Amino acid sequence: MSVQITTLDNGITVVTDEMSHLGTASLGIWVGAGARDEQENEHGISHLLEHMAFKGTRRRTARRIAEEIEQVGGDINAATSVEQTSYNVRVLGEDVGLGLDILADILTEPAFAPDELEREKNVIVQEIGAVMDTPDDLVFDLFQECAFPGQSVGRSILGTPETVRGFHRDQLGAYLGRTYRGPRMVVAGAGAVEHARLVADAGARLKSIAPAGKPELPLATYAGGTQLVARDLEQVHVLLGLEGCSYHHGDYHAVQVLANVLGGGMSSRLFQEVREERGLCYSIYAFHWSYADTGLFGIYAGTDTGDVGELCDAVIEQVLDTAETVTDTEVARAKAQMKVGLLAALESSGARADQLARQILGFGRVIPVEEIVARVDAVDVGAVRRAAQALIARGRPTLTAIGPKGGLDPAARAAERLQRN
Repeated sequence: MSVQITTLDNGITVVTDEMSHLGTASLGIWVGAGARDEQENEHGISHLLEHMAFKGTRRRTARRIAEEIEQVGGDINAATSVEQTSYNVRVLGEDVGLGLDILADILTEPAFAPDELEREKNVIVQEIGAVMDTPDDLVFDLFQECAFPGQSVGRSILGTPETVRGFHRDQLGAYLGRTYRGPRMVVAGAGAVEHARLVADAGARLKSIAPAGKPELPLATYAGGTQLVARDLEQVHVLLGLEGCSYHHGDYHAVQVLANVLGGGMSSRLFQEVREERGLCYSIYAFHWSYADTGLFGIYAGTDTGDVGELCDAVIEQVLDTAETVTDTEVARAKAQMKVGLLAALESSGARADQLARQILGFGRVIPVEEIVARVDAVDVGAVRRAAQALIARGRPTLTAIGPKGGLDPAARAAERLQRN
């Protein structure tokens, strides 16, 4: 596999990894702008813009966009996150030009037709309603908001029914022009792609993108706290966490290993202790979300009302104990899991294109796989223990819980205990 990189005159990066054994190609345009870039009156506009990209351009109707890509057997999709938005196609190698033409069209010539806009706003309001009816999704939105209150990084990506219904086409155009700028955009392709051809096509089709960078964002300020929502449910959904670290931080890989040791698989401490030994839950896992300047470390579980106290106590015991007693065997197992996940991405053109784009947006370069593996291998027991102790000492925990009222108070008491420790 050979990675090639070219920067266009307006600052857009084109990166490819030709995988000669593949007959298909994954291609996309990644933008270093997401929900975090929204101003206070723009809550949810990043996600709405992503939806509206497929609702017609000056040259294509929404139906024509779908028909053109599916006529050649391809598929098209998009995703919005806190810091990035991506638009992707998967096609045969011979149809890469068509795929890029459609992607460029929806980003440079969106129609934002009023009737399409109203319909799509209603679709997103239904999506918000679906999250509100899904407590194991909603608890994560509450977790982010509680950790970073009053900040765009802490707001839900979908927005609220009120903010979404209030948007108009001029706002979409203004947000697009302010944030979709050349230096923060990457065209990435993997699989059956030809770099020179993709560079030529991207230069021609994306030349209208402004060359200036998007405005700098204020640094995130972690606060933490507790938010409890009483609902008539069968379970209490609990999410307990601490401030994590940026993907630029020296502890990043050690914290990733810690998350795997605690709750990264069936052999993890939390799975074995809380599910297998005590039977307190069906699902429990740990995670670490990293952003440009901060992060969130968390543990999720759902359990019966009467078991909340014991589950939370067990989780806290495992967090505190791991910070002191994590073993060489556990660290080695977690690192092996991470390396398999990393190397598996090289076997998928879609995962590879995503990896390339995110590395350029986050680090300004493509990081060789060997370098990442070496960083993971360098993590030892001492590094994991120090990183865990730093998380615990860093500040106030964040707890969100949704479920019957009788199960909420034990969860809150558990968060207080963690803070005291």
